[in-house]
Amino acid sequence: MVFKLGIIKCGNIGTSPTLELLFDERADRENIDCIVIGSGAKLNEENCVNATNLMVQQKPDLIFFTSPNAALPGPSKAREILANSGIPSIIITDGPGAKATEDCESKNIGYFVITNDSMIGARRPFLDPVEMAIFNSEILGVLALTGVLRLIVNETEKVISQILNGEKPELPKIIVDKKNAIAAAGYSNPYAVNKALAAFEICKSVAKINVEGCFKTKGRENYLPIVGAAHEVMSTALNLAKQAREIEKYNDTVLREPHDKDGTLLTKRKFIEKTTKK
Repeated sequence: MVFKLGIIKCGNIGTSPTLELLFDERADRENIDCIVIGSGAKLNEENCVNATNLMVQQKPDLIFFTSPNAALPGPSKAREILANSGIPSIIITDGPGAKATEDCESKNIGYFVITNDSMIGARRPFLDPVEMAIFNSEILGVLALTGVLRLIVNETEKVISQILNGEKPELPKIIVDKKNAIAAAGYSNPYAVNKALAAFEICKSVAKINVEGCFKTKGRENYLPIVGAAHEVMSTALNLAKQAREIEKYNDTVLREPHDKDGTLLTKRKFIEKTTKK
């Protein structure tokens, strides 16, 4: 059986750009195919509904729905469609999306609420395409290096395995915080853990700064330094997260968990050693 993984991207969060690649990083996994449908940058109700209906028509075995603030009207309408489809579904959203978890519970929809997936400094005189791309690349790096992406992979692979075995899946219902994310990152050195924890918390703080700059401050001369500072903070978080990985490199203890062709997660620590089954 080839597992069909459907991914709906409505709007954008840090996890969105490479989500499908997390499950087939070398493009040689034989038991999975991904279907990706997106609304682009806009998160309005019509786009969310259209993208979700198109995905349901493809009849995948599991659906991810990614969006900022899953409690907004568009994502909320999409959840109704997913709940009625009978297809196991998981929401991935940012901190404000935690308001949608009760609705997810009532509809038996899984979720990952990523508390450090911070909003961007979306002020027109500041945010051009280049600045947008830099911010997204940096937050993606922080999410990878602080264990967020590995946590999503590990928990989702359990669901995929259950569905492939004909079992009723136990969908993850996880608020991703520094504790469970850093645990998933698998750092072996305590100083690497310290730096990764700091990176997670610093990245999380970017949202508060950008909310102030985007929604609470008037006057270009007042809000531009705030959103500019928020992006500098994100760069600092990435630098700390990279330092954590460098410590693991020096100790030859970087955790690598690639997928085998049959979808099995493999593992290794030493750079030169072969991978083994996890």
